[in-house]
Amino acid sequence: MGADTRTRRFSERTIRQVRLDCNRAMTRARFCPEQSDVVQLRCVDESLESEHSFGNQLWYFEGVGVDIDQRRCSVFGVVEYSVQFGLHELVDDGVFDSEQQRERFRHIYEREVHPPSWRQPAHRWLAIGMVAVTFTWLSYLLLRILSV
Repeated sequence: MGADTRTRRFSERTIRQVRLDCNRAMTRARFCPEQSDVVQLRCVDESLESEHSFGNQLWYFEGVGVDIDQRRCSVFGVVEYSVQFGLHELVDDGVFDSEQQRERFRHIYEREVHPPSWRQPAHRWLAIGMVAVTFTWLSYLLLRILSV
């Protein structure tokens, strides 16, 4: 959903919650919570919830982290939410050393967001295989019972 999520206005409450979760992610990554800072936040993907499915949001953040040895370094983070009945439920977060590492997380996220479809050949072959194995097993059991 690229460009239109950048122009969408989010409530102050949502921004506060995202910033808080970003700071928690940096703390879990072993950066000092008092000296580290989130510099920039942006929502890079958003799907609204509907009557049939929950929504989701993916936020990127950049910041400056201060580690145990008092060294400052740039950090690149991501926070993923599931939007359920208007509430943001934290699904996953991560703090990375480079933007490339963060992009790898995004590729995994995009694969999870798109539900599996029977149009994919692997899923059809799996279903055919399961039916064949079930048929073979039931035939074996039936022949075994009839031969006794």
